[in-house]
Amino acid sequence: MKQNTTITAKIKLYATKEQKALIQETINAYTVACNYISEIVFESKQLIQPKLHAITYPTLRAEYNMKSQMALSVMRTVIARYRSAKSNKHQWSLINFNRGELDLVWNRDYSLTKDGFFSLITHTSGRIKIPYEAKGVEKYFTDEWSFGTCKVVVKSGALYLYIPITKEIDKYDITACNDVIGVDLGINFTAVSYGSNGKTFFFKGRHIKDKRAQFIKTRKELQRRGTASSRRRLREIGQRETRWMNDVNHVTSKALVANCKDKALIVLEDLHGVRNATEKVCKQNRYISVSWAFFDLRQKIEYKAELAGKKAITVDPKYTSQSCPKCGNTDRYNRDKRNHTFKCKGCGYTSNDDRIGAMNLWNKGIAFVSKETIEINFDSTGHVNVPTM
Repeated sequence: MKQNTTITAKIKLYATKEQKALIQETINAYTVACNYISEIVFESKQLIQPKLHAITYPTLRAEYNMKSQMALSVMRTVIARYRSAKSNKHQWSLINFNRGELDLVWNRDYSLTKDGFFSLITHTSGRIKIPYEAKGVEKYFTDEWSFGTCKVVVKSGALYLYIPITKEIDKYDITACNDVIGVDLGINFTAVSYGSNGKTFFFKGRHIKDKRAQFIKTRKELQRRGTASSRRRLREIGQRETRWMNDVNHVTSKALVANCKDKALIVLEDLHGVRNATEKVCKQNRYISVSWAFFDLRQKIEYKAELAGKKAITVDPKYTSQSCPKCGNTDRYNRDKRNHTFKCKGCGYTSNDDRIGAMNLWNKGIAFVSKETIEINFDSTGHVNVPTM
């Protein structure tokens, strides 16, 4: 059986000053049109596109000078935002588009030319061709991948395309699973993996923690100054830290997935709600604990595993750091958080506390594989329920 997997490619465009001005003009016009549609949707609560089309299309064409396809894109953008808010159970309220919106439909509003340019539609000047940075993304420009509706984003004066790209892959077959890997995510160790061969791999995180502490120190000093230049510097540091952390998670997830056998099942903790738990730590360590990019790392592990013919699932993390993987004894005093050690009060088994977490996740993975030998069903988040060993 086949299934589709989708990732988002971030592609930098090398636009001229004149081209950037045209794109910015298009973004501004698109944003204004989005706010017009948003007011109509808010008042009418109409989220069916054909009906909204009948109400707004003539005005978009005549008064907002929108081309046909761009007018349709505006409607889809606004409808999607309201439906997302509704699905997240937010109260019905007017959605404002302030940051600049521009969605382009593949092969209608944007395309890739044979001579190595992206061709983008503009509001007033037709199409323009812009070169792009191909390094790192050239592997996606094959027949195996299909492009979706992209977002045009301007960051620090640079122009980017965020393109969802989809590839058809073989659906994971649990009966072909040849290894289970338990992976504990943390701060002192970004990840600790434990496999069926008994080997443990530690991905160090102490240097990451130290560098983030440097970012925090610099940020506090700039906040105390309160000048225009310090605020500009704060934004730059925030962007730099985000790029750096994103790269750290890419490197970690790539190494972790590559270290697993083909058809391996990778078992992760479901860290949904981890923010509420980490906010209970002491104030001195709260920022690092709360802002750690666990979910981003999990997402990268999941899609890299899928592309490599493996599978990552999440399970309930309850007691994974307190239970002994050897005898099953569960006691909060088994773990010494300060010294990052684990010593079972029952059988005396001793090890690193993060390694214990990985071993318990491995146990849950083994229990899951032994139960699900014919058919495996995942929910929309990839989460499965496995009883504690």
